[in-house]
Amino acid sequence: MRDDVVQASSILGHSPGQVWEVIGDPESYSRFVAEISWCEVRQSAERGRGPKCLIRLEPRAGKLVVGEIEARVWRPGEHVVWCGVEDNGNWVSVELRQAPDNGTELVAQLMLPARHAHLVSAASFKRSVRAVARRIDLHLSGRAASPQEEPAHTKATTLHTASTLIKAGVLAAARPDKIAKQLTSLSQWGATVAGGYTANAARVPEEVALHDERNVRTFKQTADRSNQLANALAARGVRSRDRIALLCRNHATMVESLIACSKLGVDAILLNTGLSAGAVADVIGLHKPVAVLADDEFSRVIADIPGDFLRLSTWPETENGYPTIDQLIAGVPATKLKPVDRIGRLVVLTSGTSGTPKSARRPTPKGLATSAAMLDRIPLHSGDRFVVAAPLFHSWGLAGMQIGMAVRASLSLVRRFDAEEILRTIAEHRCGVLFAVPIMLQRILDLPERVRARYDLSSLRIVASSGSALPGTIVTEFMDTFGDVLYNFYGSTEVSWASIATPEDLRAAPTTAGRCPPGTRVAILDDDHNRVPPGWEGQIFVGNDMLFEGYTDGASVPRAEELMATGDVGYQDASGRLFVTGRADEMIVSGGENVSPRPVEEAIVALPGVHEAAVIGVPDREFGQRFAAYIVPKRGARMSAEDVRAYIHRRLARFAVPRDVYFVEELPRNATGKVLKRLLKDETWPIDQ
Repeated sequence: MRDDVVQASSILGHSPGQVWEVIGDPESYSRFVAEISWCEVRQSAERGRGPKCLIRLEPRAGKLVVGEIEARVWRPGEHVVWCGVEDNGNWVSVELRQAPDNGTELVAQLMLPARHAHLVSAASFKRSVRAVARRIDLHLSGRAASPQEEPAHTKATTLHTASTLIKAGVLAAARPDKIAKQLTSLSQWGATVAGGYTANAARVPEEVALHDERNVRTFKQTADRSNQLANALAARGVRSRDRIALLCRNHATMVESLIACSKLGVDAILLNTGLSAGAVADVIGLHKPVAVLADDEFSRVIADIPGDFLRLSTWPETENGYPTIDQLIAGVPATKLKPVDRIGRLVVLTSGTSGTPKSARRPTPKGLATSAAMLDRIPLHSGDRFVVAAPLFHSWGLAGMQIGMAVRASLSLVRRFDAEEILRTIAEHRCGVLFAVPIMLQRILDLPERVRARYDLSSLRIVASSGSALPGTIVTEFMDTFGDVLYNFYGSTEVSWASIATPEDLRAAPTTAGRCPPGTRVAILDDDHNRVPPGWEGQIFVGNDMLFEGYTDGASVPRAEELMATGDVGYQDASGRLFVTGRADEMIVSGGENVSPRPVEEAIVALPGVHEAAVIGVPDREFGQRFAAYIVPKRGARMSAEDVRAYIHRRLARFAVPRDVYFVEELPRNATGKVLKRLLKDETWPIDQ
């Protein structure tokens, strides 16, 4: 045996045929091998020929390696030898030998040329083989790993939190009097929007806090105007524990209104601007606010709702509208309010992609430790300039405002999304951070290259995306175009955040949701709320200090082990990265097999000529359910339903192949860009088969 060939073996308590269920499924390798972050089958095995794959490797010593491999030996149930498509002398052999008691001896050999020998030592290879065999054994036995074998979660210790805040510049030296005023504000108001903006006004009063197409506000001006508004509302009888509804796009007055509500101890109901008039009326009828603050474009919606509540205009466009905020606060002193005995809550509506939106009470952040959790995974810094394109009425836009408040950021607020206007804003204001939802990133990529080239985006360091699934094709194209600036946040209205994928994570595994920040735990549980074995999919449960306080209608969310369900299904790979494969209520059972639509959607959008795709389950007389695919082709692309089916058949299991394929001009979306799959099930939706 040559010096650069390493061999290791391990005994498994299952037959070679059972072990081959994993060894013969390259796309599952990352679930068992920590050093493999991604393996995508490009050409399936057929007629004795092994598959070809795109693989991404993360050796413990060295950088990410991306390349194509093929199985030169492919004997199902017995032996596979993987080699580079471009023969560079590397190969891995995995042989399955019959062992006593119907077990299997897994014999692995690794060949590395001398120039690559530093990447993997003999000892680490042997440890890795033992760990892989252990995960496969647990997977096939249906047994969960012990707590010691599961990916570790970072605890949010006081020292770690302080270190993160210092690195971000949140905790930094300043004049003693300013620090004293800042700490006094936080002690009085807590980590609320009232506390954050009051503290920032004490620390950096003349720095720009908010910027929109009409206004520029410093932190002091923002604090003063919110004081005026709170005093004016109090003079009209608004009291702690009342509710105020906001129907606004992103602008400075909306933020000032949220701060004023917080100072009054009033619950702020954030209404989705994409709701129908009937849905707005339903939410207002449920919550019975004492006032509705709305942009003029929604004045007719508000006018038609019965009720004796105060109506105010937050973005005036006519002279005949409701009284404006500026008119209301004219002449009102900016006298500071005394903290009330109750913290006003933010009530956010869920997306409503599968039904009627619910109203969710958001928790108040537990001090700066909550901000530190996000700052641990994303390198924001004090004084950063943000562009907040995600709607503030949505959890993600709200998160952008709140984390911006924590780092004393200047926020450029985008009322209406326009892809080129976003680039212009970044270039003109030298913004370093963009908060957006995935469809916005797609629209930016859709701009012609000559348009994108007009703008100097060298200041852009961070693009933070959340709100819906981020397709792997967009991840790769976006970072190839704009650099490794993309961060993918996974969470929900109910659990806030669960995990964050950094650019390094996304290069290694483009569809990953990343890893948990400090203080957050993720568990993959079965229907009985037991932890699933390695490699299995299950329901995603999350625990942190920002779990929501419940729906206003009293409905509950499943809990287990002090964790809360997200409503999604997914798995963790061998290195601890989280992957979301779909909504639990979107899973179908076809021919007795559980199948999720997300991998099918990912595969379809990887097909040349496909711009966007959505997949849903529909009834099937023979198999119970089947998939139907709705595809938006790229301009000028030509393809048939059979082309799509044949492509998916080569990539995925037969139960994942969509029987019905429809080509449409666009997909129905809500105001935050999420696909409304319930409308795809509506027979009135325009389709062209």
